[in-house]
Amino acid sequence: MADDPSSEDPSPRDLPDRDLSDRDFVGYAGAPPNADWPAGARLAVNFCINYEEGAERNILDGDGGPETRLTDDYAQPRPGARNLYTESAYEYGARVGFWRIMQAFQDRQLNATVNLVGLAGEKNPKVLEAIAESGFDINCHGWRWIDYHGMSEDAEREHIRKCVDQAVRVTGRHPEGYYAGLPSMNTRRLVVEEGGFLYSSDAYNDDLPYWDRSFDPPHLVIPYTLDTNDSRFSSMVRYQTADQYVTYLKDSIDCLLAEGRGGAPKMLTVGLHGRLIGRPGRIVALHRVLDYLQTLDHVWVTRRADIARHWMAEHSAQS
Repeated sequence: MADDPSSEDPSPRDLPDRDLSDRDFVGYAGAPPNADWPAGARLAVNFCINYEEGAERNILDGDGGPETRLTDDYAQPRPGARNLYTESAYEYGARVGFWRIMQAFQDRQLNATVNLVGLAGEKNPKVLEAIAESGFDINCHGWRWIDYHGMSEDAEREHIRKCVDQAVRVTGRHPEGYYAGLPSMNTRRLVVEEGGFLYSSDAYNDDLPYWDRSFDPPHLVIPYTLDTNDSRFSSMVRYQTADQYVTYLKDSIDCLLAEGRGGAPKMLTVGLHGRLIGRPGRIVALHRVLDYLQTLDHVWVTRRADIARHWMAEHSAQS
């Protein structure tokens, strides 16, 4: 937090020795490849339904205090105690909001991705059944919805393994992607070591997939997006109305579609949460955006796994 003195940037002399070789400020250097999306699409749009409810911090699950993130009101830290407001707000996402979001896509026969937090799914088998029946792909979102910074490698490795086992049980296949949300320095390496994943999404640094060549073979990264995320409805940075969110999403779509029509097709990710966009006064924003997308030519509304497979086929790491 910017107003927390304990979180101020340390002076250079306080910083540990770090290897910055993994940082890439160049990327495609203003000359991105032609994504060549299927059927001549000039923009790929992926909606990620984040299912986190029940995996957030709670002393009932052995945590030191309650969750404080991504609710409608400020949630006090309360070390060692429960926060019934926060618990109830998260329960709304599981009981009501998730189903509203799913219905919006199913009514329009559109595809989406579920960012599934493992423990949240275990606490609501009906949600796991709905995911299996939907045909949506699973992007593993960690076993807990927590900050993985500082977790031991062995513990995080076990979390990844549990996510894989769950996805196989639910869908009959290995999950395609992994997005911790708050990763450790080890997360991507552990995902690669686990094997079977097509891509990782713990990055926010591009409008197109790219290859992380620090691994052999290179590992595909499909960046996530936070500015188009419905988290802007939360207490810290709030949209007041559905119209504000619709305007921002439509402007983002229009800009990227214009770039695509100009010869540089791009990708857009939209993150959704049942406890946020799933509220009655906000779900209309999702309806309006989905309806708008269906009026546009050359837009591919698709699953994250489909983007990964396309990129691997058309823009292999060896090309």
